[in-house]
Amino acid sequence: MSKPQDRAAQKQAVQDGLLALETSELESAREHLEAHIKESVLDEREVRDTDDLADSSESVDLAEAFTHPVQTHEAKVDVIENLDFSLTDRVRPGAVVVVDGRHFIVAVSTRRFDVGGVTYMGISEESPIYKAMDGLAAGESFSLNGREITIDEVF
Repeated sequence: MSKPQDRAAQKQAVQDGLLALETSELESAREHLEAHIKESVLDEREVRDTDDLADSSESVDLAEAFTHPVQTHEAKVDVIENLDFSLTDRVRPGAVVVVDGRHFIVAVSTRRFDVGGVTYMGISEESPIYKAMDGLAAGESFSLNGREITIDEVF
């Protein structure tokens, strides 16, 4: 087991990596939205026919669909920025949990990301794995999909 200050530094690095991932995803979603809006705005100087107007109207409606990912990533960044990532010995929001050699951070659902040579995945409080292990400590077990799983580590 590592020293608490080592664990705190590791956890801070994971939090930073998680925030960087979601900030990057947010920026990408914003860029897609801006590009779509820019392409769908008609130039006032151009001559337009009915098809142009219909296409433009459809593009504006479609732009609303591009706002959903932006809002989703904004919400995730907000959760990460406001979550308590202090060291813990119990599975809770903000905890890093190691199960079967896989590393999870309880915050928001994400794709996999690497920090210090270790691959992590963000999980939300709504995920089935979190619900099954909520409140447990290292060495305790939970059942998921008919499997008994033991928690290796929590910090």
